[in-house]
Amino acid sequence: MTDDRQRFDLGRARVCVVMNRGSGKKKHRELHDTLERRLRPACGSLEIRESRKGSDLPRLAKQVAGEGFDLVIAAGGDGTQSAVAGALTGTDVIMGILPGGTFNYFARDMGVGEEIDPALDTILDARVEPVDVGDINGLIFLNNVSLGAYPQILNTREGIYRRWGRSRIAAYWSVLVALPRLRRPMRLVTRAEGRERTHTSALVFVARSAYQLESFGLAGARDIRRGEFAVLIAKARQPLPLMRSALRLAMGKSAKDDDFEMIVTDDLQIETPKSRQLVAHDGEKTTLDCPFRLVVRHDGLRVLLPADGVSKTERPEG
Repeated sequence: MTDDRQRFDLGRARVCVVMNRGSGKKKHRELHDTLERRLRPACGSLEIRESRKGSDLPRLAKQVAGEGFDLVIAAGGDGTQSAVAGALTGTDVIMGILPGGTFNYFARDMGVGEEIDPALDTILDARVEPVDVGDINGLIFLNNVSLGAYPQILNTREGIYRRWGRSRIAAYWSVLVALPRLRRPMRLVTRAEGRERTHTSALVFVARSAYQLESFGLAGARDIRRGEFAVLIAKARQPLPLMRSALRLAMGKSAKDDDFEMIVTDDLQIETPKSRQLVAHDGEKTTLDCPFRLVVRHDGLRVLLPADGVSKTERPEG
């Protein structure tokens, strides 16, 4: 409909909003009202599709991607954004972002606004821009992939969310609850940039979110903006040292040489002794076949960004 970097012609566009109905009745109703009031009058046409649970989102997103829409808007947290991005990567369909989760790292990285109204302002006056995404064994991710401790943290976090509700405090608390329960470190081999390395570690974290790294005071954001992964491999092998590293990270005092090794690459292979392993990606969990091949899909996804090029994200302090 438009060339990249031109303003997107929303008034002629067929638009579909994909949202997760499980986000809470009041919040869900308020979002519907806002879409009807602000978005529908500005579109050529608008449809709203809902999933009853988060696990249905990838299937729904793939279905919508094949129905001839010009723009598909993901309304929800990073898991919703990732599911829609996975369906649209490599296609001509454009993605819009309406944040609605706990951290909203992708929305912050893209500078579209951290709340619904500013993000709608972006969609109403936007340009189309190709952006990089991550790919692990064919699974698209936007912010991060991790092996080892973090998938177990997500299991703990789900129970805490069910009991206390979703919040950033609950998310951080789940880290402290989960880490003492860890059993064995991982043995793995990485191959990148022509070099093979052997590691024993409790956690491998592959970052694609510059904002996320900056918010923890970590190096690697500049590499991500150049189209690379920042791969963090924890030096800690046991729960107590890993907990100390996590606490230093939370306080912004983590040091690369003390707490982890870093690999910068856009093409990484990871081998583990297991034939299949649980992987965390953008706040979700999936069991994948080993070995893992991670590549950056350069300019793989077309996204609506602010037309004036000015980010609506407040940069992390520090």
